[in-house]
Amino acid sequence: MTGTLVLAGTPIGDVADAPPRLSKELAEADVIAAEDTRRLRRLTQALGVTPGGRVVSYFEGNESARTPELVEELRGGARVLLVTDAGMPSVSDPGYRLVAAAVEHDIKVTAVPGPSAVLTALALSGLPVDRFCFEGFLPRKAGERLSRLREVAGERRTLVYFEAPHRLDHTLAAMAEVFGADRRAAVCRELTKTYEEVKRGPLGDLAAWAAEGVRGEITVVVEGAPESGPEELDAGELVRRVRIREDAGERRKEAIAAVAAEAGLPKRVVFDAVVASKRSAG
Repeated sequence: MTGTLVLAGTPIGDVADAPPRLSKELAEADVIAAEDTRRLRRLTQALGVTPGGRVVSYFEGNESARTPELVEELRGGARVLLVTDAGMPSVSDPGYRLVAAAVEHDIKVTAVPGPSAVLTALALSGLPVDRFCFEGFLPRKAGERLSRLREVAGERRTLVYFEAPHRLDHTLAAMAEVFGADRRAAVCRELTKTYEEVKRGPLGDLAAWAAEGVRGEITVVVEGAPESGPEELDAGELVRRVRIREDAGERRKEAIAAVAAEAGLPKRVVFDAVVASKRSAG
């Protein structure tokens, strides 16, 4: 008989949020694969649990190499518990490769549901929660970041992102540029921890606030694009969207075609708006 892979959620801040089943799994698993074994040790000490099985590291740097080892353990009948530093494994954390490999070998995969920064931030944001999409971390390079944001500029579902505190100001400024400075958003900082803070407001205001420096674990929630018809996009807005694409490296012809497609307008309308803008600037 094959074993079972258990994905277990861990606290994102307050250790009291640990799922009751987590302690049982930690004590009974044959193998515990942890993103950071030192953090796991602190967690087990806080929970008053002694791991009953072998503890191994499983992080981004060794994920590819260690996955086959863990699959062999599972095929041999072991119960393997996977935990990350905070939240649910596989959600912007190690885990996907192991789950995919387990599924490929017809190994049972189950979960101990636990805290999630994505859902917690979404619920606290005050923004629509009926439909949303999780975008993870944006690229670090400015051009790639703008390009990724452009891809979802027309997305009507609420958007959720993770971000490092030292990049937050640049990310919010890029969001304000692509989505519009008036688009509503919420920056959720240090969720469930002592200094938890949820800062809500237009992207432009949040970008100015973040420029002063922000610390801690960050989740950003952004309102989806409003429903709008072609008639609501004036010439200035069309030109702005074309410039955003050009700044990110697109040729003008392709940028005009893309903006026209997004707006549901003939390419000639967007082209004329760009030409008129150049004439007025000259």
